[in-house]
Amino acid sequence: MTVVEHREIALVDLLDRLLAGGVVIAGDITLRIADVDLVRIDLNALISSVDARVPSPWPEAQAP
Repeated sequence: MTVVEHREIALVDLLDRLLAGGVVIAGDITLRIADVDLVRIDLNALISSVDARVPSPWPEAQAP
């Protein structure tokens, strides 16, 4: 017998947890008519929170 715990969580708490660790979104969309690819969109995105303790990868963006 398996016991499943049901727990409600607020959307803002869920977003906070996801952004703290980072989220990767990847996918592709192809618009095809009569077996001919007309439009292809590839999506690769990394969404993460920003922290002052993590240095910027771009030298000009670093604070003095």
